[in-house]
Formats: sequence, C-alpha cells, structure tokens
Amino acid sequence: MDGISGDLNAPHSMGTTIIGVTYNGGVVLGADSRTSTGMYVANRASDKITQLTDNVYICRSGSAADSQIVSDYVRYFLHQHTIQLGQPSTVKVAANLVRLLSYNNKNMLQTGLIVGGWDKYEGGKIYGIPLGGTVLEQPFTIGGSGSTYLYGFFDQVWKEGMTQDEAEKLVVKAVSLAIARDGASGGVVRTVTINKDGVTRKFYPGNTLPLWHEELEPKDSMLDILSSASPEPMVS
Repeated sequence: MDGISGDLNAPHSMGTTIIGVTYNGGVVLGADSRTSTGMYVANRASDKITQLTDNVYICRSGSAADSQIVSDYVRYFLHQHTIQLGQPSTVKVAANLVRLLSYNNKNMLQTGLIVGGWDKYEGGKIYGIPLGGTVLEQPFTIGGSGSTYLYGFFDQVWKEGMTQDEAEKLVVKAVSLAIARDGASGGVVRTVTINKDGVTRKFYPGNTLPLWHEELEPKDSMLDILSSASPEPMVS
C-alpha cells in the first residue's frame, strides 16, 4: 500500500509524445493525452497543445506543473509584446521567450517543449526547446518519452514539401505508433494545424487510431475481451 500511495502523491507527469511538423504552407502539432501520477493515470484526455497567441501554440511534456507555468508566463509576455508592437508576435519571438525562461530556470524545471506557428515574415516554423533551455529550429521535431520510438520512423518517412493532409496523417500515425509502444503515452490524439488561414484543431478518439503489431482491438469493456478470448470448455 505504501508503494501505491507513493505513486498517487507523485508529481503529475506528462510522460508523453509531442510532435511538430512543417509542411508546404504551415505547421501541424500533435500530442497524445495521457497524464500520469507515478503509475496512476491521472487524466486520460488532457490537452497538451496550448495556445500562446492567435498564431503560435506550444506542445508540453515532462512535469505538468512546470510546463503550465512556463506557458502562462510566455502567454502573458507575448500579450504585452503584441500590445506594444500593434501586431501579432512572430514564432521566433515566442520560441526565444520559452528558451529564456527554460534556460534561466533550468535547475528547477523538468519540461520539454515544442513551439510551432505561422507568421507573415517566415511562414510556418517549428522550434524544439528540450530540457536545459536550448532552442533548435527544425523542419520537424519530436519530444517526450514516446519520441524514442519514432526517430527512425521519421528518418524514413519525412520529406520536404508535404501537403497539409500528408502532414496531418503523418502526425496522427506517429503518435499512434508511440502510444502502441510507450506505456507513458496513451488516450486520444489531438492535432493543431496553423497556416495563413488560421488554426484548425482536430480530435482523434482512441478507438479510431490504427492498430499495430500485437495490439488488441479496443472493446467496450473488459468483459467483452474476456468473453471473446475464453476457450471452449474441456470435455473429459
């Protein structure tokens, strides 16, 4: 019982899968939805893609509390920045604010972040800010515990000049692959597509995701699984 209570008192962690992909015209951000407290799943449908401005979003992984407070601070600073300039912030400015907060507090924060968005100066941009506060501009980036299962996959399937539909399908497929292998990733898949026309959010329930090697088909209840797998009674 001590082990169970210790798990329940553990910090909320988003051992997770987050992805940012650029395509010909914008960016697609994606994430799973599992938030855990030790071995206990505290939230099966959390939203790990957070709005910073009208044109910039952030994917959060690691400590839920740390990623939320960084997002809140950056959103506040970007709001002030927009008022002073009289125009929306660029993606690079948002990413560098996240980098500044992450680096200056690197000894206290346990969070990896992906900033993605679109602006009229540089178009769609993706920036990865891993633990420690480094900022990396990349055509695609992945983070969280599920990312370790996806590097080889992205090396094979990534290509320049993808369409929006290709990029969205790639993100959903990649998150579902990570969910199949990573015990800390699960739930539903959420995506956010950002381009010159605005922002589009999409939601993919767990029972609509593709099944991969040795995965069980989702059932309505544990009784369905047990009844379908029960063998014929033995006759002596």
